[in-house]
Amino acid sequence: MNLAENVGEAASSPWIGARDLAILLLLYGAGLRVAEALSLNAQVLPVGQTLRVTGKRSKMRVVPVVPAVREAIEEYARQCPHPLEGDVPLFRGARGGPLNPDLVRRAVAAARRRLGLPETLTPHALRHSFATHLLARGADLRALQELLGHASLSSTQIYTAVDAARLLDVYRHAHPRA
Repeated sequence: MNLAENVGEAASSPWIGARDLAILLLLYGAGLRVAEALSLNAQVLPVGQTLRVTGKRSKMRVVPVVPAVREAIEEYARQCPHPLEGDVPLFRGARGGPLNPDLVRRAVAAARRRLGLPETLTPHALRHSFATHLLARGADLRALQELLGHASLSSTQIYTAVDAARLLDVYRHAHPRA
């Protein structure tokens, strides 16, 4: 993912680059919100095949962690100069305190400008991409609802309209009689 790599490469130090890469891969690879990623504590280490995440309204859910995301988090943990033990925040700021979510948003905005990407590409858009890509690959809407932590199915159904529009566009451009 060019955006995540660009954010990582532009960081002020290698460990901060590894941190930012890990966070963005979590947003896209596990469908987390920024607040959910930043609420993880060091007790999740070492990361297994799933993570228990506390979402909106303190709703708990379990999300799968693909190998690329797990490796990025492990690399960040290896490079982080601050102790990652107990219930301290997993993702730390430059001085060791909790990471401010605005820093994630600003890093994405700067990378977006460097790469000439649209302003609609935000950290939350990575979560939308996660959902849209799963749906396009045939994911069940109820399963997607669970992965995203949506309270109602209607919140998840928004992605079916996005996917239907994309399919219609492909049809119009590819079908000989469209």
